[in-house]
Amino acid sequence: MDKSSTQEKSSPIVVGLDIGTTKICAIVGRRSKNGKIEVLGIGKAESAGVTRGMVSNIDKTVQGISVAVDIAGAQSNVEIRVVNVGIAGQHIKSLQHRGLITRRDITSEISRKDIDKLIEDMYNLVMPPGEEIIHVLPQEFTVDNEPGIKDPIGMAGVRLEANFHIISGQVTAIKNIVKCVNKTGLESSELILEPLASSEAVLSDEEKEAGVVLVDIGGGTTDVAIFHEGIIRHTAVIPFGGNSITEDIREGCSVMRNIAEQLKIRFGSALADENKENEIVCVPGLRGREAKEISVKNLAFVIQARMEEIIEHVFYEIKSSGYEKKLIAGIVITGGGAQLKHLAQLVEYTTGLDCRIGLPNEHLAKNEVLPKQVYEELQSPTFATGIGLLIKGIQKMEYNDIFEAPAEIKVAKTKFSEDKKFGLLSKILESGKKFIKDDIKDEDFLKQ
Repeated sequence: MDKSSTQEKSSPIVVGLDIGTTKICAIVGRRSKNGKIEVLGIGKAESAGVTRGMVSNIDKTVQGISVAVDIAGAQSNVEIRVVNVGIAGQHIKSLQHRGLITRRDITSEISRKDIDKLIEDMYNLVMPPGEEIIHVLPQEFTVDNEPGIKDPIGMAGVRLEANFHIISGQVTAIKNIVKCVNKTGLESSELILEPLASSEAVLSDEEKEAGVVLVDIGGGTTDVAIFHEGIIRHTAVIPFGGNSITEDIREGCSVMRNIAEQLKIRFGSALADENKENEIVCVPGLRGREAKEISVKNLAFVIQARMEEIIEHVFYEIKSSGYEKKLIAGIVITGGGAQLKHLAQLVEYTTGLDCRIGLPNEHLAKNEVLPKQVYEELQSPTFATGIGLLIKGIQKMEYNDIFEAPAEIKVAKTKFSEDKKFGLLSKILESGKKFIKDDIKDEDFLKQ
């Protein structure tokens, strides 16, 4: 895509909506003049109606989306009408398929319309009952029996074939997400598989070319996407995530769930051997009971056991994809779970592949609109999916603008006045809606 053509006009404002198991996050942004992503506003809310990536309570999810969208809209001075929504969950499946079309006009060269026709045909595949196609991703093309072509546009040929990576999901799960978005008074522009979005935010083109595994450790699920030669080869969703670790700590250390979450965030480690024997955390007891002492090393043993299980599932997906020996760039971990200390070392030790933590900051433009604290928070792997959904939405808008040129492109419109903007933001903050209910004060923890 010619970037100069997209930079001459002001980039459309787009919204990414990440409906996760632990948080609902709305990010408003556009492409800046230097081609990076400029975030205009961000809103987040606690997610009480989502379990393992799937909507389990419509009303609570609608409430969370409303809070997140209101905060993002107020901060960015934008009226949010259309959003790009992420989808995940154990119901996601992927399959390989081959399609072909025979072109009648042999004098003209292969155009974008021919490829779009081929992709459209794939959406008409007969799926098992209760399943629906979410994405059709072309891999290699074959033109008149000449295989291995990545981009056939401009070539001459009659018979155009392609291998496709098709991603499908449960119709009911998809409808529930769309229903939640519509009940909030919004329209979903596109449903995007969350690991695909995360890959846009944290992977470089060189890594995708060399061969890389993206592992997005969320609250309810761990998403896996494998790339090789710049093409997505395999996707999978593992039904374990950060919440599984919190539950293990709750049971293993016999503490309340909110304390287990705080222990994981503040003192958690994925490698028990990296912690000293004599490090003790003191957590407050229930009413009228004494404080409880927990060994940091024992805490790490509980976390390591669950993390090893998640990594083993990821390694199984890598082996079953057939690309185990072709991953020069190794593994990139992102998502909220990637913030766990010593996780990269555990992954390298378990799989034998190189590993790094994926941060979405390389695609972000320097921001003078957002408060410094918010901008720094955005560079956390927690927001990789939200920023990826934003990037995917912007790419689609630019694609439509260049190839389809529709009469009306639906985008978020700037509406709020300055007074209204700050008035709404103060109302939201005054309402006492907090993203994490931090019931424990720092002084409640005593480190020995």
